[in-house]
Amino acid sequence: MAEFQSSPRVPRQVRVAVLVARYNEVVTSRLLQGARQCLQEKGVADGRVDVVWVPGAFELPVAAEAAAASGRYSAIVALGCVIRGETPHFEYVAGEAARGLGNVALAHRLAVGFGVLTTESLEQAMARAGGAAGNKGYEAAEAALTTADVLAQLSRAAPRD
Repeated sequence: MAEFQSSPRVPRQVRVAVLVARYNEVVTSRLLQGARQCLQEKGVADGRVDVVWVPGAFELPVAAEAAAASGRYSAIVALGCVIRGETPHFEYVAGEAARGLGNVALAHRLAVGFGVLTTESLEQAMARAGGAAGNKGYEAAEAALTTADVLAQLSRAAPRD
């Protein structure tokens, strides 16, 4: 029986797209700092990281689809922040971002790190973007790298017909 260990091994030629929403940039810029820190610590050269800014969390899936379809990337990290307001807009934006990013991952069999915060307040968001609750940008980048490693292991282990 084969057992696959998820590890943050990074292939030399890994290329990562980091997609960042400009909306709530005070939060997303901190998520980006966390993602960059993780990628550096895991040995991903800065020249192998493309940072792409999009207007908001709702636009992350279409940018992720374009990045995935390009075939250039081993992993995508999507960073955004949706703060609940007084209207149902929060549910639509957060739900569509999650659904769309999940669809991209499945359709392309590509690691997509989900770093989209969904919070009740700016204070909660800041706590999750380098504050008391850690940095979810770092965690999303780490999850993307680990998943990319698992997918590579599975691809190598698959029997060839």
